[in-house]
Amino acid sequence: MWDQLFVKARLATCAGNAPYGAIENAALGIEDGRIVWLGPLGEVPGPVGSLAKQVTSLDGRWITPGLIDCHTHLVHGGDRAREFELRLEGASYEEIARAGGGIRSTVAATRAAAEEDLYATAEKRLQALLQEGVTTMEIKSGYGLELEAELKQLRVARRLGEVHPVTVRTTFLGAHALPPEFEGDAEAYIDAVVEMLPRVAESDLADAVDAFCEGIGFTPEQTARVFQAARDNGLPVKLHADQLSDLGGAALAARFGALSADHLEYTSEAGVAAMAAAGTVAVLLPGAFYVLKETKLPPVAALRRHGVPIALATDSNPGSAPVTSLLLMLNMGCTLFGLTPEEALAGVTRNAARALGLAESHGTLEVGKAADLCVWDIESPAELAYRIGFNPLHRAIKAGVSR
Repeated sequence: MWDQLFVKARLATCAGNAPYGAIENAALGIEDGRIVWLGPLGEVPGPVGSLAKQVTSLDGRWITPGLIDCHTHLVHGGDRAREFELRLEGASYEEIARAGGGIRSTVAATRAAAEEDLYATAEKRLQALLQEGVTTMEIKSGYGLELEAELKQLRVARRLGEVHPVTVRTTFLGAHALPPEFEGDAEAYIDAVVEMLPRVAESDLADAVDAFCEGIGFTPEQTARVFQAARDNGLPVKLHADQLSDLGGAALAARFGALSADHLEYTSEAGVAAMAAAGTVAVLLPGAFYVLKETKLPPVAALRRHGVPIALATDSNPGSAPVTSLLLMLNMGCTLFGLTPEEALAGVTRNAARALGLAESHGTLEVGKAADLCVWDIESPAELAYRIGFNPLHRAIKAGVSR
């Protein structure tokens, strides 16, 4: 017998050719944390009452894949509320960063914080995401900028996934900013990051490597050195690319077969074409776009034209995106970037899974995939992107178990 069977459900499988991959009046069976059957209720292979240990009627509620937040900086010390005030008074993100604020101020707070304190504050942010149906997420380091502090962040991220019912993929972001002890010598710091990578790989605390390729970050050449070292140590890469200017970051990410290139406001058509050829996912981050009051839109039309998968994420971080609502990002993806509600939902399910290298096991409702599900009190899947500040989650299920 199956462990569980949901009946009288409506499925947004996020797979297939129908809008949302929808199946009306459907059923879905779960065994050992995996989906073992789904389809129209009338095609269930046997008497409903004898197929599963537990049969639950959802009375027409919608089931989607569990939501995936594929770009966060959830583990950090301190906050940057004062910088929010400064931006409102007219200071730019770059001006704040060059004056010693921005990422560097969070680095100081994170280095000073005890591991338990980092865990406690990150756990609160995590709970907000879990309450909206997030079942898988990525958490980056990048606020330590020296080996032990980076490993401290990664340990906290791993622990969050071990303690809570959420799959956590971790990313080493040592090349996030230039730490104060390397002021004026970015090359030396990149040497240090390259030297960190074997230790990071040996620790088994990181699933990928990221970098910030930007005028206030690192050059394409420096980023390429980090990516080559990541490749040498068996770790896939992703990139903060073309957020504030076009340095060719998207094309660079594609050259190294990156899982994703993220932000992309200034990405050129050539960069989009390179991503398409490499199979690199575009991760759009409307929360940062909104908070920074940016005006340069990411090239959504070009991404569609070239068939690049589009994901959405919170970019949850203390500076440019103090966001802990993935549902809000669906709405912002539509209202700010012009995505359709169907594209937005795919962006936090199917395409987000691909951005984390989890497409074979997560992101759609299909037989054999993880039984990570969200059950919603909604009339149509578009409602998830339509409402603002409203959480219609009825229940979240992780590996077949209700949270």
